[in-house]
Amino acid sequence: MTSPDASAEDTLDLHLPAGRVDLLDRVADWGPAATSVGVFQLVPVTVERDVPLVARWMNDPAVAPYWQLTGPQSVTGEHVRAQLAGDGRSVPCLGVLDGVPMSYWEIYRADLDPLARYCPVRPHDTGIHLLIGEAADRGRGLGTELIRTVAGLVLAGRPACTRVLAEPDVRNRPSVAAFLGAGFRPAGEVDLPDKRAALVIRERAVRGPR
Repeated sequence: MTSPDASAEDTLDLHLPAGRVDLLDRVADWGPAATSVGVFQLVPVTVERDVPLVARWMNDPAVAPYWQLTGPQSVTGEHVRAQLAGDGRSVPCLGVLDGVPMSYWEIYRADLDPLARYCPVRPHDTGIHLLIGEAADRGRGLGTELIRTVAGLVLAGRPACTRVLAEPDVRNRPSVAAFLGAGFRPAGEVDLPDKRAALVIRERAVRGPR
């Protein structure tokens, strides 16, 4: 796995418990963002408040094959708690659109993630996992718009990050298409322990001289 960038580990954040470093530059402060479908915001998950809803989404047959978190609420709860109890390299969030929770996101440091064992990553590369919660919100371009928005939030909120990555299951064609529609480029397929993934990347635009 790629080693953490020293500057990230040496910078303390007063909003976090003593001794803990903010590896993702205050995700809670990135929004809200105006989009063509409404006002969107990433809200970090609270177990007591949010796990019942997220667990219901995880048990949707359309979602279950890709997230593998079916079962009682405790299954999703353990998945979320593991991130909240970790070092901050992954932040689980609700996607709230016009005040309504409608999606689940994980924003993570790809360079500190097991993904780095399977494909080249750069310091501060930031990854995205997501699911759209309700069936009525799928298949109408909403995911594409929100992926574009979240990628923009990542790049605006994390100046050291030059790339946003995602690795949807190759079988999940709607998800792959949504990332490509949101400006990500295909970068090949990767065999991960639990899936064959389509690696997609959005680069930070490089501004030329004026």
